[in-house]
Amino acid sequence: MMEKNAKIYVAGHRGMVGSAIVRELERQGYTNIVKRTHAELDLTRQADVEAFFAEEKPEYVFHPAGKVGGIVANEKMIADFLYENMMMELNVIHAAWQNGCKKLEFLGSSCIYPRMAPQPMKEDCLLTSSLEKTNEGYALAKISGLRYCEYLNRQYGTDYISVMPTNLYGPNDNYHPEHSHVLPALIRRFHEAKEAGLLEVTCWGDGSPLREFMYVDDLANLCVFLMNNYSGNETVNAGTGKEITIKELTELVAKVVGFEGKILWDTSKPNGTPRKLLDVSKAEGLGWKYKTELEEGIRLTYEDFLHNPMRAER
Repeated sequence: MMEKNAKIYVAGHRGMVGSAIVRELERQGYTNIVKRTHAELDLTRQADVEAFFAEEKPEYVFHPAGKVGGIVANEKMIADFLYENMMMELNVIHAAWQNGCKKLEFLGSSCIYPRMAPQPMKEDCLLTSSLEKTNEGYALAKISGLRYCEYLNRQYGTDYISVMPTNLYGPNDNYHPEHSHVLPALIRRFHEAKEAGLLEVTCWGDGSPLREFMYVDDLANLCVFLMNNYSGNETVNAGTGKEITIKELTELVAKVVGFEGKILWDTSKPNGTPRKLLDVSKAEGLGWKYKTELEEGIRLTYEDFLHNPMRAER
């Protein structure tokens, strides 16, 4: 268990996941949280990361930092996604080990699992078949971070764990029209269409893929729970165990935003993986379950969009 005054470093504390973890830690009474902005510490620079850890020597580390994006961003910047994520995670994990970190939690993504993995996806299906090509660079980087934690545990007896979240959304998300994930992109698109008085909106694909979505504050609660209650080499899936088609999601976002026009589909655009549902029985077996249902989470996220102009303008 983490002591309330233990020194805790949250990498990427300004991002959607990192900021949620900081909120959750503070909510639970943890008082010694170390933060660095990207301007203060570039995690892709090994020497800088090593100097930071040598000076601060955090006892516990949460590592959600990463370069993230949707289908378009992953396809356009596949090399950047591989390089930047791999450098960040290996630098942080290695420096934590060098400086005697008691426990580290690495966060990946459900896209590490094979494109055609049996559904719902259990943790042990990792690397059993080929990955989804549209986000392969990102997935390979996250798999490397997960495996490095496992290998340090096996070789040096560390207590490093990993968590693999499903599709996330919530406060501090990225609403960029091209580089964001599907849910925040839909929020922006329908909001702008409503403001402009448009009669129709065109969405990518045919709406058939099935996706699972988790509110980021629920993930943060699980992350702190696992840091205090789980040790092991195998990752832990983080999700709701519920799925929805992209078409149904699109209609739900339009409803929450208040867009009443027509929704069209551009079937020349890619759908991505046909289905991605996590088996969350391991987390539930440890005594944890999500709290926020999708429609309520979308309402909270839309409020963030409306009242966070920097995010809305990106």
